[in-house]
Order: sequence, then C-alpha cells, then structure tokens
Amino acid sequence: MMHRAARIEDWLHFKRERAARKRGYLPTVIPYAGYGSTEWVRILCRVLLAKPTKATPALTRRHWRSDRRDGSIRGWRSFTSVPVNDVTVTIEINGFSHRVQADRGGVVDTVIAVSLTPGWHTAQLHTDDTAAPVEAPVFIVAPAVTRGILSDVDDTVMVTTLPRPLLAAWNTFVLDEHARVPTPGMAVLLDRLAAENEGSPMIYLSTGAWNVAPTLTRFLSRNLYPAGALLLTDWGPTHDRWFRSGQDHKRANLRRLALEFPDIRWILIGDDGQHDEAIYSEFQREFPGSVEAVAIRQLSPSEAVLAGRRMKDGPGEPRERWMYGPDGSALASQLAKQGLI
Repeated sequence: MMHRAARIEDWLHFKRERAARKRGYLPTVIPYAGYGSTEWVRILCRVLLAKPTKATPALTRRHWRSDRRDGSIRGWRSFTSVPVNDVTVTIEINGFSHRVQADRGGVVDTVIAVSLTPGWHTAQLHTDDTAAPVEAPVFIVAPAVTRGILSDVDDTVMVTTLPRPLLAAWNTFVLDEHARVPTPGMAVLLDRLAAENEGSPMIYLSTGAWNVAPTLTRFLSRNLYPAGALLLTDWGPTHDRWFRSGQDHKRANLRRLALEFPDIRWILIGDDGQHDEAIYSEFQREFPGSVEAVAIRQLSPSEAVLAGRRMKDGPGEPRERWMYGPDGSALASQLAKQGLI
C-alpha cells in the first residue's frame, strides 16, 4: 500500500496540475544529459506543466553551452513547476521511436536498446501535447574505454555547506544561482581528467533534486566544468517512506554503473563533509575492480563547522590510491604522481 505521505503528495499534484492547465500551462519536457554504450542508452528527462521556455542547454564535445541569459534566478523558482503524472513521452533516436511512461513525479529514467557510435548523440523527446520536440544529449562510451570519472557535486564542485539544514534551504531556495561559489581548482582538475581520458564517461552524482538540474547545468557551464551526465534524485515521499535516501541513491547508481560498465575503473571524486568516504569505501569493497582511485576534497575548518562535522586529525587509515586535499590543485598534484593526469 502506498505511504500516506505519497498519497497526499499525489493529491496536491492533482490539484496543482488542474489549476495550472486552467491557466494555460502546457506539458514541457525538460531534457537531461544521458549516457550509454554502443548497444543501449539511458535517457533522462522530466515532464512539467510550465510556460514555454527558450533554448535549453546544449553540449559541445567536452563542455556545456548554455543559451540562457537570466540575470538573477532564485532557487525556489525551480520548485514551483508542476510535474505531470504518468504522462507518455516519445523518444526518437537514430531513426527509431520509443514510447515510455514517466513516473508519478514526471521523471523518465529509462534504458533503450539502440545501436550508436561512440561520442555525443542527440535524442528527440516530446509528449503528445508538446508543440515541438526537445533535444536530450547522450554520451556513448566506446567498448575499448577502461576509465571513467565520477564526481559528487555539493561541496565538491561547488561550495554549498549542504549538510546543515538551514543553510541547505537558503542555498537551494533563496540564493541567486549566480552567487553560488565554485570550489577552487576543481573545474581545472575535472577538465584535465576529461582531456587526459578522452572518450571516458563523465558523471555528476548528487543527492540534489531533479528540480535543480537546469540551475546546476548553468552553474557547471559558467564555470567551465566538462560536460557529463547528471544523476540526481526526486525529493519527497516514496511508496513506503516519507523521504528518499540520498545515500541509497548514490549507492544504487554506483552499483548500476559498475554493472553497466564492468570493464571501466572509476576515478571517484567527493568530499569529507558528508558520506562520500563511507559510500566510496563500500563501493570499493563490493566492486574492487571498478575503482581506479578516490580523490577526497577536505573541507576547511570553517566549512566543517558549518557542515556540522566534527574535525578529524587527518584522513584516517591510509588506503592505496586514496588522495586527500583542500582543493582541486592539491588533488591534481597527487593524481599526477599516480600517472592519472
């Protein structure tokens, strides 16, 4: 039986959807970057009732290109759109058409069998009610690729002090997105890794909600982070609990990547302010052949206090190919000594 909180959420979505349709809002497909192999592709998008928007972010070979020129965007705006419940989305890619069902939050996360060449491709997405399809970029990994790059987002690529609830709410709902601060040196580090490992998948794994994906994409674009797939989650109740577990979301996607790409060894990048160390350690124990190296950004004393984390004397028991540093430059130096960049 569905959890009471989920039933309440569905009722609220129904009321908001009906009101939005009366105001003339139309189903809008928000595309996200996906990934795949030469035999399948993972398509990610979300369907919302919203006013028509201008161009969506596009991708070049290695970097995002954003056509959005908003001067001031508050985070709360990302959470005011109404998800369309159980809508059918048509996916067209490489001459084939597939129809899939979005979940109760309007999210599509599906795998399609299709033959594609390595590199960037584009899928066309639309619903029966949308006027024109939108483009979703997907990166296809060549069979010969043996290394991948996966990075956390909060306090790794940008400073958010997310673990502290009040600051998390401020950063998410109030703060102007242009005021978000990139972590020093991390864009250069990830760009060097992407350049050194051309053709490798680049994955951004976060406990953030899909609502903030457009904001996050623009942030990564402005700060010259390499293009890659975003793996976020859907906040709110599930069928059996009040809120989804961010840690379980990360664990599940790491396992999924290990099974989807059994020949790839991942460079895992995170921080010591949340649970990245524990999650990466568990993953390494479960899939030892899937980890190339782990790079952990150490929070400064002030960041650690804001994060509600008790300071440690050091990184703990030394582990092979585990690296610690306060910023991207320090981590890059250690990765270079290991011959990884």
